[in-house]
Amino acid sequence: MVQGRRPLIAGNWKMNVLKAGGLSLAGALAQSIKAQSNPDFDMVVCPPFTLLTKIGDAITASAIMLGAQDCHTLEDGAHTGDISAAMLADLGCRYVIVGHSERRSAYGESNDGVKAKATALHNAGLTAIICIGETEKERDAGRTFDVAKEQLTGSLPAGSTMGNTVIAYEPVWAIGTGRTPTLEEVQDVHALIRAELTNALGQEQAGGTRVLYGGSMNPKNARDLLALADVDGGLIGGASLKAEDFWAIAQSCV
Repeated sequence: MVQGRRPLIAGNWKMNVLKAGGLSLAGALAQSIKAQSNPDFDMVVCPPFTLLTKIGDAITASAIMLGAQDCHTLEDGAHTGDISAAMLADLGCRYVIVGHSERRSAYGESNDGVKAKATALHNAGLTAIICIGETEKERDAGRTFDVAKEQLTGSLPAGSTMGNTVIAYEPVWAIGTGRTPTLEEVQDVHALIRAELTNALGQEQAGGTRVLYGGSMNPKNARDLLALADVDGGLIGGASLKAEDFWAIAQSCV
């Protein structure tokens, strides 16, 4: 982390937890952050759509922010089963994940589609967490940098700023596997992302844009990962479902 970029710890709950479990998890996190004066990090939780209102109510008196896991490209219309950026803003969301590898692989989401979703979020006044990352096959073929560059430049909307955009690098082969790249490999990719952001946004905006690491970040490795110059927080999956683990990762920023 570099001074001036406030760490962001984001929890992606994916398709997990029902109401009781979600409220218990959010309540424990809210209690922890209330007990810590002037935390040195920002925290956001992204529950399933079904829990957005309940979790939003549970964290409203705390410094935790509400996020969502996806959105549609359009503001309204005949799109059964979808939810728009405007609807998420109406529920109190501040951040929304787009382009997660699970969406790219399972639903065939393209860079252009991710860019359209991020644009919709910007138009609704929300911050897009744009995910990029290579598969194991791409990594073994030596294409990590190429994939990161292609996905970033293809998914980043015009008008992106350090205020409305966060980038999350998640090597697909490391998500939920317990495997992680070496610290040097993580820093190298994050430095590449920073350089590409500089080309696209200019030095000032790129220097202030937060770039998160995702992919089996946990309480044991978080401090080392978060100490890297171009790692500004984490997009946490499995470990975000346990309040003590998620909080321990956040404390690694201190």
